[in-house]
Amino acid sequence: MNLGSPSFRPYAREPTVRTIAIIGAGFSGTVVATNLLQMEHPRALRILLLDRNDIGRGIAYASRPYPYLLHGPAGCMSATSADPLDFLAFIRRDLPLATAHDFVPRELYGDYLKWKLARADAASPSHVRLIRIQGSATAIEQTPLSFRIRLADGRMLAATTVVLALGNPSSARLAAAESVRGSSRYAEDPWAAPTSFEPGEAVLIAGTGPTMVDVAIAGNESAGGRASIHAISRHGLISSCRTSFRTAGEQVGDPSLLTQPAPSIRRLFRLTRALCEEAVRRDEDWRETISRLCSFAPTLWRDLPERERRRFLRHIRVYWDEHRHRLPPPVFSAIKQLRTNGTLHVHAGRLVAMQLAGKQIRVRWRARGESTDRMLEVGRVINCTEPDGDLRNTPNRLLRSLFARGLAVPDPLGLGLLTDEFGALRSAAGQAARDLYCIGPMMRAVHWDAVEMQALRGHAEHLARHLAMQRPHRVQTL
Repeated sequence: MNLGSPSFRPYAREPTVRTIAIIGAGFSGTVVATNLLQMEHPRALRILLLDRNDIGRGIAYASRPYPYLLHGPAGCMSATSADPLDFLAFIRRDLPLATAHDFVPRELYGDYLKWKLARADAASPSHVRLIRIQGSATAIEQTPLSFRIRLADGRMLAATTVVLALGNPSSARLAAAESVRGSSRYAEDPWAAPTSFEPGEAVLIAGTGPTMVDVAIAGNESAGGRASIHAISRHGLISSCRTSFRTAGEQVGDPSLLTQPAPSIRRLFRLTRALCEEAVRRDEDWRETISRLCSFAPTLWRDLPERERRRFLRHIRVYWDEHRHRLPPPVFSAIKQLRTNGTLHVHAGRLVAMQLAGKQIRVRWRARGESTDRMLEVGRVINCTEPDGDLRNTPNRLLRSLFARGLAVPDPLGLGLLTDEFGALRSAAGQAARDLYCIGPMMRAVHWDAVEMQALRGHAEHLARHLAMQRPHRVQTL
């Protein structure tokens, strides 16, 4: 059932059956809904799945003119832990020669998530209903019996349980771009419109992470291979390349030492380096060790004192991200070619200021380690910095509403939201909410490695089981 009309208002009153509202229908929200539909529920249940974008796709798997590739091979992208090759089986219906090692377009993954949701919905019993709602939530209020969710178009929804599946936060606003903000030559959000460069155009991209890589490759192709692209970040690092695919249960090295108490980042750094060196001695790719150690990351992160977490974020995070979030081989080869032929110039430094100069933007920036500024003139600037987990000044109206009402608090380290077991939000009073949850990358404050698909899938399945077993206690009787 799909209800997208602004005049639709029947859920503004207190719900008479248990109602779970999932705000956000990208990967995490869709997988929670799919799992709930597949579970047994002794009483009537209504699931509201809300998103302003295409439900089941979110932003990451939207249909776009350029075929952006998934960052994981098909054999690692199943949305269910019960069948690790479920996604591969799905794409083989149209791509019979596809293998577990292949990197396929993200749009196909959106097709897969929508298919999984539709199948689960069709097979669910009559007393369990899924209602798809197109819209954007801007505020949540708590009442004695439920939560009331206000949408941007004025509609009101009521639910006994709310799950926030908001995906990654937006990039931080560039202070240097204040004077050009609002100009058609400056893009605050690279995904708000299709990436398209003009032939011969000079472009500046702020950030050198995976988003920059996607935008640079797609933009240069739209310019017929004749763009001039500059990318600037503090360290000027680009993610490394994924290596050969390994099956899920294969172990690299012996990480048992890492499970012991970890009093400092320095000790963890030494142990990780030792494991990587051991992999090299076995003639294996040491970067695979980083991937295998990620299963220990949540426990290690929770055990670290706050001062050690801050040291990690200040000194090591950029290198962790470089090797943890690696690029598919075809994408890595393409970006390497752009650098080799002089199309892409990567700089380590920081942006100082920008100003409009006719049809150009004049950019002042300072290279890392230098004391004087450099100048650069470009036709456009695109903000591709990484998601900003520091939510204290977030532009998101829904999050600001939760903070104002004390229903949620931002993590002081700038990693998202403070959560408890099963992703229950922590209130301003320090208590864990019973019926208000978070799922997705904003759980990173507690779990750290909450951005990769396998980790998010595990969190989604864990939360769905908890919600299915939870006794309804806030439902108004007829």
